[in-house]
Amino acid sequence: MPYDPQWPQNGQNIDADRFREQFSGLKTLIDAIQSTGSATVDGVNTLPPGTPAAVSVTVSGDTLHFTFGLPQGDTGADGSAGPQGSEGQQGPEGPAGPQGNDGPPGPEGPQGPMGEISNMDLSNAISGTSSNTNGVATLGLVASSPPTQNEVQALADKLDELINALRR
Repeated sequence: MPYDPQWPQNGQNIDADRFREQFSGLKTLIDAIQSTGSATVDGVNTLPPGTPAAVSVTVSGDTLHFTFGLPQGDTGADGSAGPQGSEGQQGPEGPAGPQGNDGPPGPEGPQGPMGEISNMDLSNAISGTSSNTNGVATLGLVASSPPTQNEVQALADKLDELINALRR
């Protein structure tokens, strides 16, 4: 039963069951009251000079959300204080400040395009690259048909020798 603010009337006899229903109805109303657990400022906006300050509040879940509007002060002619009571006037721009420290290095950029390579550069780069296999002698093997186990083993040994020479 919902809460009835008109019960009990003055002089009326009260009933325990009806009192419990009243308390239950009050508790239901109290439980329905939204509570807040935190507040956050969603924005602070600058308003034109002379505009009154403003604030709006919304509730989302259990969080209060504030947005403020603050008027900008009038610009002063030379930066001196204006008449009493007018704050927020802005003077002329000051000189540039000193150079700050270098920041940390940024992330590595993408690889650039390949540059031009002359024939001389190419010849110099590949000259002598074949010489690392010069120590591997030719096999000079004539295999029988079918090849024998010794011939196949000699071929495998020579292949291992070549692979090792190419790894240097």
